[in-house]
Amino acid sequence: MRVAEYMNRVHDHAAFPSVAALQTELEKLAAAHPGLVRLRRIGASRLGDPLHAATVGDGAADAVVIAGPHPNEPVGALTALTLVTLLCQDPRLRAGLGLRWHVVACADPDGARLNEGWYATPGDRRAYARHFYRPDLADQVEWTFPLTGEGYSFDRPLPETRALMRLMEDVRPSLVCSLHNGEYQGAFFYLNRHDTVLARRLAELPGLEGLPPHHGEPELPGAEPIVPAVYLTPPGAQVGRAFGAGGSSADYAAAFGALHLVTEVPTWADERVADQSPSGRTYGQILAGGAAARRELIDTMRAGMRDVAADLSVRSPFRRSTENTLETFRRLGELEEALPDLGRPATVAEEFGNRQMLHLMRLRLLGTFLRMLDAEIAAGNLTPAIREQRHLLAERFETWYGQAEADSPGPPIELRRLVAVQLGAVLTAACHDRSSC
Repeated sequence: MRVAEYMNRVHDHAAFPSVAALQTELEKLAAAHPGLVRLRRIGASRLGDPLHAATVGDGAADAVVIAGPHPNEPVGALTALTLVTLLCQDPRLRAGLGLRWHVVACADPDGARLNEGWYATPGDRRAYARHFYRPDLADQVEWTFPLTGEGYSFDRPLPETRALMRLMEDVRPSLVCSLHNGEYQGAFFYLNRHDTVLARRLAELPGLEGLPPHHGEPELPGAEPIVPAVYLTPPGAQVGRAFGAGGSSADYAAAFGALHLVTEVPTWADERVADQSPSGRTYGQILAGGAAARRELIDTMRAGMRDVAADLSVRSPFRRSTENTLETFRRLGELEEALPDLGRPATVAEEFGNRQMLHLMRLRLLGTFLRMLDAEIAAGNLTPAIREQRHLLAERFETWYGQAEADSPGPPIELRRLVAVQLGAVLTAACHDRSSC
């Protein structure tokens, strides 16, 4: 199979679909292909929104594709629609892969709706930060699968997570793909097998669309690379123990012996994410600079929360996200500080990635905090403390936004290219798993 040909068939998109528009598109595909596509309810969200899987094909083995496991990562929704459309249009693709596909196009509709304020303007950093929402790890669909082992256990799966568990239990997949996207890093992948052949094939895909591979710091400190930009999926117990969360879909897929793939594509492009030349600084110096800025961020947010905590009256997801994400950010810093070989020369990619992570966390956390205060004000709760912190933190947002813009990571990437890389990764993994390419 020539995966690049299918990547070239991806259409451009001007925006991300809302949750309602995404469901409408899936219903249209099912209506247009009644003997081929079946939409079925697999569960419900925490707020009672139905969760659906689109089943396509009748292959001898099963594949599960999970889009939107993090609500601020909507590229996978477009990839899911593209995959289902291609499977409907191309019988050779269905036959060549020999799979029955189960595609969940939005795994967290409640969280996705809280991000729809920026979906119409992808690539607008200000809109993204001011309309951003992401729950903490222990409230994320991707990180609340049951987990037992290595001296740690977790058994509080979210309703959305339980729906994905039931789907996997029902079909016992040979392949599970979890579709993610990030902000300022390059493209990279996680595999749950140390498969060098597949890893090399995946690493070639971003270049086909002109996307830089990620050669900076790994998303999870200490992640083991198989080849550059392709990492071995860390065990869930390692992440869960550190952050009080559960396992990932990779941990649950392992029960069925499934190949598990995570795709990560960036929102903005910058060649520095792939620059492995020396930066002129040691790795420890870079981490130390980031640690100082991280402490400033944490102190700023905690001081603001202390000032308004007694006045908060709205039951808001933004407060829980802000408080818990601050703790997660602090723990990530501790993991970084415990890494070995801090005296080695750092690369340009590592320095750039560390700096962009700081910009990212500043704007995401402060944007969510401001949304929490806006919810109070909208409810008529205009206490002096809330009004003062809203003013002070809005000013701080503008300062940090200006610093991020001055250190711009490059222009936004066309959505078509992001979808093409995700689609290519899914098809490449499917071909490899079925030995059909």
